[in-house]
Amino acid sequence: MRINANFSEPIAVHTNAIDWVASPMPGVDRRMLDRVGEEVARATSIVRYSPGSHFAQHTHDGGEEFIVLEGVFQDEHGDYPAGSYVRNPPATQHIPASEKGCTIFVKLWQFDPRDDVQMTRDLGQISRDLPQTDQGIAQAELFQNDLEKVGLEKWSAGHRQQWTSDGGHEVLVLDGSLEWQGLVYGQHDWLRLPDGFAIYLAAGAGGATLWTKSHHLSDVRS
Repeated sequence: MRINANFSEPIAVHTNAIDWVASPMPGVDRRMLDRVGEEVARATSIVRYSPGSHFAQHTHDGGEEFIVLEGVFQDEHGDYPAGSYVRNPPATQHIPASEKGCTIFVKLWQFDPRDDVQMTRDLGQISRDLPQTDQGIAQAELFQNDLEKVGLEKWSAGHRQQWTSDGGHEVLVLDGSLEWQGLVYGQHDWLRLPDGFAIYLAAGAGGATLWTKSHHLSDVRS
C-alpha cells in the first residue's frame, strides 16, 4: 500500500475529508495520511478508538510517536488525556486501549534504531506556559537529536511567515487555522513538506497552535 508516498512532493491534507478505514481490531479505525507498506508499515495516521476498544499487546520494532487529540488513550503504563505527546522508541511494547474512546495522531516505523528516548509531554500545559512575544510566534522544543527536531508553536492571529523546509517538515494543526495558497487548514489538518521546499503560511483570525517536526525526511525514499 502506498498513500502520499512521494516524499519529494508537498502534501496538505484536510483530514476530515478522508474516509475512516477499519483496522484489524474491531472498534479501531484509521484515516491514513501517508503509508508505505501493509499492516506493518511506515505510516502516519489519525486513529480513532471506540469506547472499550483495544489492540492486542505488540512491540513497536520501528518506534511509535503519537499525540492524543481527543479523549483518553490508555495502556498498562497509564492514562494519556488529550494533549499528551508520547514517544515510544524501537523495542517498546504495550497494550493500547481506550475505555471511553479517543482519537490520536500517530507515526509508526519512523524512528532511527539509535533513538532510545521514551518520553511524555503535556502539550496543553506547554502551550499555556508559552510567553507572549512581539514577533507573533512563541515556540517550545519538545524533542531534539541529531536526526530531528520536534516542537510546539503558537501563532498570533494573522501572523505570517515563510518557511524553507530544512530536511523536511511536518505540521499538524492542533488548534486554530492556517492559510496556504488560498486554502484554510483547520484543527487536525496536516502538512508535509519536502527538503528545501519554501512555503508561505498565515494564521487565521483565531491564531494557530501547531505541532511541528523537521530535519527528518531528507533520507526517506519515495
